[in-house]
Amino acid sequence: MQDYKDIRPGEELPWAKLEAYLRAQMPDLGGDFTYAQFHGGHANLTYLLRFGDRELVLRRPPFGKIAPGAHDMKREYKVLSALHPSFAAAPNAFHLCTDHEVVGSDFVVMERREGVVIRTALPDTFAAFENAPERLSDALMKSCADLHLVDVVAAGLSDLGKPDGFVDRQLSGWAKRWNLSKLEDSPHIAQMDTLMENLLKDVPQPQRVSIVHGDLKFDNCQFQADNPDAVSSVFDWDMATLGDPLIDLGGLLSYWPEKMPNGQQMPTSMMQGDWPSKAWLKERYAAHSGLDLSRMDWYEAFACYKSAVITQQLYARFVAGKTKDKRMAMFGEVSKVFARLGNELYG
Repeated sequence: MQDYKDIRPGEELPWAKLEAYLRAQMPDLGGDFTYAQFHGGHANLTYLLRFGDRELVLRRPPFGKIAPGAHDMKREYKVLSALHPSFAAAPNAFHLCTDHEVVGSDFVVMERREGVVIRTALPDTFAAFENAPERLSDALMKSCADLHLVDVVAAGLSDLGKPDGFVDRQLSGWAKRWNLSKLEDSPHIAQMDTLMENLLKDVPQPQRVSIVHGDLKFDNCQFQADNPDAVSSVFDWDMATLGDPLIDLGGLLSYWPEKMPNGQQMPTSMMQGDWPSKAWLKERYAAHSGLDLSRMDWYEAFACYKSAVITQQLYARFVAGKTKDKRMAMFGEVSKVFARLGNELYG
């Protein structure tokens, strides 16, 4: 199945320079060099590189100004190169480049895996499988729990982050990102300020130290076309760290399709369709992980705050002319929805 397209205008790389660099760094690469782009993501840029019959994936940050600490390719490489043996869904990373003379930024080269990504609806690939939404959702919950149960010391990732004070730093860091990305005419500034004030009043205590992916949801996962019962790949590790695992679950729940308060409509960027309820997801995650989920309203509200910031960042890049990706134009409205949802969850 083809999951790549031509290069988007304005997102080309210096292909000849890149080819020469990779052939020098990875001498086993042979054959003709060709390239394409994966269009599914919204932030980091992901490319398919072919050297003869061998396929690789290159990931780099978006063009233009980015928030401090965001799109960290060094972190992505560190995590994947160490985690791969302990967590099979993590693709293997082969090379990190920090020489900006090559493509203008850090980048990571990793293995290419093929499969089905679930974005906004159940793919036709799984329509014939009995109970496909439940099976896919349970696989997602198990993969999430499996990651959170990885022994970080045995995996060689005990220095990935500082778990003490993790949530406090998260709150502070995302507040700074909001202040950098909000525009003077952003209509939801007061809502975002109120939500952060409420979150700071009663911060939950973590139950364990885990690897936290930072954006673990269906469209950062991949399934084999003939198997809805296991996640075969998890992508997008540039925000991974050590901390409270329920931060990941809160983020996943904030994107989950469920009846919204006051008859509001789901943003079109979120998942649509007949999927299990959030209560069902929490039950399955608790069964797989053994963690107490009684404070998930706080975690989900914080996830809404972060999603409001992320979508605002994307919208601000579009307004500033840093991207020609027309999908970004809608994210100003999406950011407003997440701000409202966060306040309704934890107001």
